[in-house]
Amino acid sequence: MEISAPLTNEDVAKLKAGDKVSIRGVMYVARDAAHKRIVEALGRGEAPPFPLEGAIVYYMGPSPAKPGKVIGAAGPTTSGRMDSYAPTLMARGLKGMIGKGMRSKAVKEAIKEHKAIYFAAIGGAGALIAQRIKAAEVIAYPELGAEAVYRLEVDDFPVVVIDDIYGGDLYEEGKAAYKRELAV
Repeated sequence: MEISAPLTNEDVAKLKAGDKVSIRGVMYVARDAAHKRIVEALGRGEAPPFPLEGAIVYYMGPSPAKPGKVIGAAGPTTSGRMDSYAPTLMARGLKGMIGKGMRSKAVKEAIKEHKAIYFAAIGGAGALIAQRIKAAEVIAYPELGAEAVYRLEVDDFPVVVIDDIYGGDLYEEGKAAYKRELAV
């Protein structure tokens, strides 16, 4: 299934845990240090460094671009480190998150409440994923280095839906299927 960023409630409603998705459009990169600053800025009544409404955030640790390349390896990082901030951002309009690993109960509840979605990108495939990034620029907090906020333009960016608005959780479903297989 193909989707375009930014996302709408209708886009999110079509997605279910286990769906393979290809994303095109603009998304943003932010990790823990940037999330902390964004949430603190929102708490002071300041605008975030990018429009949250419909946005997709990729939890990524970029490596430096080689000559002639847009970005270096662009693999996902562990999403759990953003769990304390994610519900606040979803309440402000964030619709998609991309990373790896399981999310907390609070994040899964916020996904349902705010009609958002959590995708996984393939860990260890950062060089291949980078080929789907057509443009990358630092837009906020450059002093954070690899943890700065980036704006990415992507095309045919491959992800899998992990947590959906219906309570589906691909990781939990996978564990349950494995237990059933063991019981046979």
